[in-house]
Amino acid sequence: MRGLSFYTKIYFKILKQDLKSKMSYRADFIISNIGMILTNLVGFLSFAILFNNFSSINGWSKYEMLFLYGFSLLALTPVQCFFDNNWSLRFAVESGDFIKYCFRPINVFFYYISEVFDVKGLGQLVFGLGTLIYAWPHLDLAVTPLTVLMLIVNLFAASLFMISIMNFAAATCFWIRGSGMVMILMFKFKDYARYPVTIFSGVFRIIFSFLIPIAFIAYYPSLVVMRPGEDLFLSYLSLPIGIVFFILSYKFWMLGARKYSGTGS
Repeated sequence: MRGLSFYTKIYFKILKQDLKSKMSYRADFIISNIGMILTNLVGFLSFAILFNNFSSINGWSKYEMLFLYGFSLLALTPVQCFFDNNWSLRFAVESGDFIKYCFRPINVFFYYISEVFDVKGLGQLVFGLGTLIYAWPHLDLAVTPLTVLMLIVNLFAASLFMISIMNFAAATCFWIRGSGMVMILMFKFKDYARYPVTIFSGVFRIIFSFLIPIAFIAYYPSLVVMRPGEDLFLSYLSLPIGIVFFILSYKFWMLGARKYSGTGS
């Protein structure tokens, strides 16, 4: 059975080749990252406009909302950088090209996902980190090794949820045509991750917490650092729930891959 060291070595070899191909078009690399930063800047400006008219939203201050926004961008960076090839899965399945991944002596999911590293995610990483650093001192949050560790752990947990959502959405292409709409719909839900789930009604709060768990992309995990005095039951469960959710999404993806038998032509 292939071990972690084997897959790590293989991944960095694939990553090196992918980055080489992308850096041969440096203008595209620069423009892509500038575009990502500008896209997130628009979201930042929307907060500025909103809080020019309201002092708070359901008890959440401007800087708390900015913290959530920055946290969500950082949590979304791994799915943008490392799992972007999920967007092309439906095309590979429909064209029959996916069959080539089934004959390699390595994990199909790893092989397919590792082929693409989306450099645009680096621009998102920079903007998210800058937003978080800007909001942090305004919230009088301590900067200690424990706080930083909690932040990193909960960012990792939050990332697992978005990765899992997109794994589930992408894998639907093994069973249904036109699955691109499923991908787009699930990806659009990420825009609600930057808001506290408490602003939604009871029904949507349940949906966004347990059915389409976007509340775990920023709201619940960020509470551990931002509002440590609140009821943190779901916040502290973010990591184990995220791991379970990722495993389920992986198994669903692999179930589709095992059932795949080409286009039949």
